[in-house]
Amino acid sequence: MISTTTAKIINSLPDKLVTYISKKIVAMYLKKYANINIVGSENLKGIQTPTIFICNHLSNSDGLVLGKVLKEIDPTFVAGEKLSHDAVTSIGVNVVKTTNIKPNTADKEGLEKIIKLVKQGESLLIFPEGTRSRAGSLLEAKKGILLIARMTGAPIVPIGLYGTEKLLPINKEGEMRAENFNYADVHINIGKQFDFLKRAKEQDKTEYEEFILKYMMNKIAELLPESYRGVYK
Repeated sequence: MISTTTAKIINSLPDKLVTYISKKIVAMYLKKYANINIVGSENLKGIQTPTIFICNHLSNSDGLVLGKVLKEIDPTFVAGEKLSHDAVTSIGVNVVKTTNIKPNTADKEGLEKIIKLVKQGESLLIFPEGTRSRAGSLLEAKKGILLIARMTGAPIVPIGLYGTEKLLPINKEGEMRAENFNYADVHINIGKQFDFLKRAKEQDKTEYEEFILKYMMNKIAELLPESYRGVYK
């Protein structure tokens, strides 16, 4: 990745120039290192929008790759604040539209902003696990996606991806700025859009939430090789 000093210089420029340079840098890295293979592109034709894309999360390169694949729809990515606070990782954030949310908190302001975006016609991309999987396979999803899906009423498109954990591996010490690109085959599998299943009056709330969360995550798991399915095998 570029140095912290270079990243800080870029981020000090006018916003339009920052975005332009950041896009050039990311495009260069993806062209050089990523061999992107896409399955299911036909499932994007004629879909209802706004929609919510849900995807497993393996690397900080996930958003960069998905931004390229979903360029025509151009969704807003729901991202943790930590990415924007680091000069180097913010270069990636500059490439795609993002809205921040505080991880593992009841971020009412962040949720209200997300819901408002969808109501205004903006599609979203959410990583339901809430963090990158260091195990390289699906983790148990957070319940935030349930609230967003229920309050927006937007249909959902599942995506399974793998290979990004090799493209931009997670740094073992947790230093995101120390992560480096490697040559890798990246696979994107786009599923069919489906409607969020509403709770029946007779359904217990806890049982319903467990069921619908598992239902949604299984939609992602079905698009992944078995070794990547983790807790949703």
